Amino acid sequence: MANHVSALKRARQTEKRTEVNRANRSRMRGSLRAMREALAKGDAQAAQAQYRETVSALDKSVQKGVLHDNTASRYKSRLNARLKALATAKA
Repeated sequence: MANHVSALKRARQTEKRTEVNRANRSRMRGSLRAMREALAKGDAQAAQAQYRETVSALDKSVQKGVLHDNTASRYKSRLNARLKALATAKA
């Protein structure tokens, strides 16, 4: 365990930052899970609404440093492709 005052402070800061990062990561993963479930149900309207929320969560994750920019772009691209496939299959 840390003995110096500065090291103790850094340990406290790390705990707080870890909690914030965990909450952000959990929010993003929950949104991705909800999007995949909406796609699996086959409801294009619900999936479209969930897609907007998921993209927002991914962008916020990038902003907060949870995800790399290219990773979020890859997720968004793949989810959009699945959404378009669902929409064209129903039409």
